[in-house]
Amino acid sequence: MPPENVEVAGLREHERLLKGQLQRQELLLQRLQYWDQPADTNQARVNQSQDREYTDCSQLFTSGFKSSGFYRIKSSRVYCDMSEGGGWTVIQRRVNGTETFNRSWVEYKDGFGDMNAESGEFWLGNDNLHHITAQGNYSLRIHLEDFEGGQRYAEYKNFRVADEKDHYRLAFGAYAGTAGDALSGSFQVGVSEWASHQGMKFSTYDRDNDNYKGNCAQEDEGGWWFNKCHSANLNGLYYPSGHYSAVTDNGVVWYTWRGWWYSLKTSVMKLRPTDFKIDTADDPNAVNRGPPS
Repeated sequence: MPPENVEVAGLREHERLLKGQLQRQELLLQRLQYWDQPADTNQARVNQSQDREYTDCSQLFTSGFKSSGFYRIKSSRVYCDMSEGGGWTVIQRRVNGTETFNRSWVEYKDGFGDMNAESGEFWLGNDNLHHITAQGNYSLRIHLEDFEGGQRYAEYKNFRVADEKDHYRLAFGAYAGTAGDALSGSFQVGVSEWASHQGMKFSTYDRDNDNYKGNCAQEDEGGWWFNKCHSANLNGLYYPSGHYSAVTDNGVVWYTWRGWWYSLKTSVMKLRPTDFKIDTADDPNAVNRGPPS
């Protein structure tokens, strides 16, 4: 065989080997992609949520994303709670005390905590709270649980957080729920002047914006909308057994339910547009009626 034919034959053999390797690699890649696919089709939809920009978790829910979990919305990555009618954007979660909430102004501004675990503790960030609530009228729902298994909730319409120039000032509307209206400080005559959180600026240990002669955030060990100082502080020091004693009432406190000297086990704060329409199929409180006879 002439030398040039030998060379051509060698090149063709090399080409055949390369094609065989490529086919095996493509087959391996297909298998890996198959194995990586989530078994839950709802979870697959979670991974596809980047396809368009959403303003909050309610838009995700109405677009068909019905599983609770982490999603990307316009302002940030968030945890969406798709229970209780669906569409809730979670802004705070306390469940076990793994995260310290005695953080700086910048940390509260940007957000902090575990944004990976399904039950991680976190604060979404005051900038995000402002951006979300500036989009329209939002309701705040607060889920609370004590160490004895008791559960309560508080809901406020027209919840809004101002921008950083206004120190993330808090505003909220009418209350409904079972935990008592701790935010307004109206639980007793004459206390709202010092106990109400309405219109209060946000404070941290390094940025004192409260109405107290001292520094509420420093004393109560967490950032919050303090007055002089509080009747609710869900970002306080986490105590592992409920009842506590300290120099100040610095626990995870909702006064109208368990008082100042009981630190709650669980606190979850979440937002949803006030005019959100709940499908009766997704409403756990809906009465299932049969067709008219």
